Amino acid sequence: MQTPIEETTQPTKSFKDLGLNSKILKSIAEVGFTQPSPIQEKAIPLVLAGKDVIAQAQTGTGKTAAFALPIIQNLQNNKSVEALVITPTRELAMQVSDEIFKLGKSSRTRTICVYGGRASANNASY
Repeated sequence: MQTPIEETTQPTKSFKDLGLNSKILKSIAEVGFTQPSPIQEKAIPLVLAGKDVIAQAQTGTGKTAAFALPIIQNLQNNKSVEALVITPTRELAMQVSDEIFKLGKSSRTRTICVYGGRASANNASY
């Protein structure tokens, strides 16, 4: 069942309070995040709990981390889990892939960005 969430203005929890493990917290600190955004505060616990979430927030509010951090943690907990993120544009696909790579660096998460629209034989980046 999908859980709708609404954006609020003031985050009240730390990333640690959201149930993220130490490797993820290390990556979060390395990318410079200090406190979860409202969308992250609401979405991360739901995704970690296995809930489907539909969320909407303005550009730059941390939506990628809101879904990527729980995915990365779940990948650590279950080595057979894989994730597929679909985006509407090549540029967004590259941006999301780069962000997931940075957030998963401490946990050695591997990412691959695959997209079409170029004549190049190698459309993947690692």
